[in-house]
Amino acid sequence: MAEDKLPIGKLPVELLSQFLKELATTDPDVIVGPGIGMDAAVIRFGQEQLVFKTDPITFATDDIAWYLVTVNANDIACMGGIPKYLLVTFLLPQGATTRDGAHAVFSRLKEACTANGITLVGGHTEITYGIERPIAIGFMIGTVSGHGIIRSSGAKPGDAVLLSKGIPIEATALLAREFAGKLGLDEVTLKQAQNLIYDPGIGVTRDARIALETGGVTAMHDPTEGGLATGLFELAGASGCGMEVHLEHIPLIALAEKILPVFSIDPLGALASGSLIVCCRPEYAQAILAAWSQAGICGANIGTITSSQGLILYRDGKQTPLPQFRTDEITKAFSV
Repeated sequence: MAEDKLPIGKLPVELLSQFLKELATTDPDVIVGPGIGMDAAVIRFGQEQLVFKTDPITFATDDIAWYLVTVNANDIACMGGIPKYLLVTFLLPQGATTRDGAHAVFSRLKEACTANGITLVGGHTEITYGIERPIAIGFMIGTVSGHGIIRSSGAKPGDAVLLSKGIPIEATALLAREFAGKLGLDEVTLKQAQNLIYDPGIGVTRDARIALETGGVTAMHDPTEGGLATGLFELAGASGCGMEVHLEHIPLIALAEKILPVFSIDPLGALASGSLIVCCRPEYAQAILAAWSQAGICGANIGTITSSQGLILYRDGKQTPLPQFRTDEITKAFSV
């Protein structure tokens, strides 16, 4: 019988859950350990609590350093942390890496760290065989803010589910950068799409800080690979709750409507860095949305946490199960 080969993307949840159970730790200093939907780990060192995060960048080649710094910082912010220090591993393809190219990557890495108030403290770089694209892996360390640890498992029935900005920012920008010649866009529109990683940006550290300062936050999660739908499933699974989501309330960025259909990509399942899922007590929802708006960040109340299991999507007034994506929808573009 042929071996059951897994598709590109995250490991299936049931398989990963099995592995994580086998790796369970009883170390009392591990405050937040590995788990489905957990954005980062929190470890106690004496009186200090530090937040640890590692994440790779595997799809992007253009401005890979900016992606790396931002997505790792996002997950620390989702835990209520403040990103501080970074170690980076760069794996660069044999036969395609030049001195100027390597210098450009490190120049952008320095700029990204400076822009996010992060200190680069080490890592590893090599030119390696067997890959066609550069791969970057970040390991970031942060401290816990005065708001304490925020867990993706903290959502409770009745909580409002908020979403900052819109979807899918990262996927739209990445497609515009990697497949510019296939999109049929005019130069101005193409540049706008490519610039989405900076404006409105794929970072959510400010979104998270504003929500925490406003109050009432019970859980936060950064939807990345697998898109908003996967992020919602991960958060609901971590919290042991269900969710009702209204499709018409989910903001879809305008440029996505011009780019995603070229590859038949469902925006609910495409790379969604740049948006932040925030669960909060319902009486705080409007205040958080108002605080975001005052800071120039759009946002929406897209649903409610429920006590029943399962995630329901309301589409045109009809109930349907929220779709699940075994692989990120953006892989459709890379498989053409």
